Amino acid sequence: MLRVEDVHLSFGGVKALQGVSFEAAKGEITGVIGPNGAGKTSLFNVLSGFYTPSTGRVIVDGQDISGLKPNARAELGMARTFQNIALFRGMSVLDNIKLGCHTRLNTNLWSALRYFGSAQKEELELRADLEERIIDFLEIDHIRKAPITALPYGLQKRVELARALAMQPKLLMLDEPVAGMNREETADMARFILDVQEKFGTTVLLVEHDMHMVMDICSRIVVLNFGQQIAQGTPDEIANNSAVVDAYLGQAA
Repeated sequence: MLRVEDVHLSFGGVKALQGVSFEAAKGEITGVIGPNGAGKTSLFNVLSGFYTPSTGRVIVDGQDISGLKPNARAELGMARTFQNIALFRGMSVLDNIKLGCHTRLNTNLWSALRYFGSAQKEELELRADLEERIIDFLEIDHIRKAPITALPYGLQKRVELARALAMQPKLLMLDEPVAGMNREETADMARFILDVQEKFGTTVLLVEHDMHMVMDICSRIVVLNFGQQIAQGTPDEIANNSAVVDAYLGQAA
């Protein structure tokens, strides 16, 4: 589903990514790990189209998307969450989630402004689909009318995942989805991510510092350190890789 080929990214004299190359298999969960400043979020921003790499290519589902803007990548089936929650705080849970569907709407601007006929019908059908397919799936029906500001952190993270899923992504990129969560919230999020993979067949690319979760749910793991890719492999291979242990994991268990 995803192939990253020799991606370099620099900011002046700072080399954020240096020759990163890996693949994420269709329908699997691939983890990206490394210490703070390793280049993980920079990689996500390159994949999303927010940053343009100095050299290298990004290929999704067989198509070279290196020159596409973020909105065009979203239309191709790429969605992401953010390390810092990026919800619209003045809106309700349901309205935040519905925004994720805009790439799937067919209504023209005039119909949307009038909110009449096809525009109204399409939004009502969209809302019914969201309530059945995503809101119930993520167990957030009880808060769908609540304002975002009234929700605890863990539920806000779940709403952000719901908004990404509303885009019906082929490739779902999750940037530290359990950062700041307690053990119970982390277990719930890990379960939801596995269910997304199983129910929707979605390819997941996951940046996360919780190594227990990464080792449990990922099929393969890519390791970055100071912008360089130092390893990739199965969880067992990564856990026993001396370079990864020295750079990030510490003493092997």
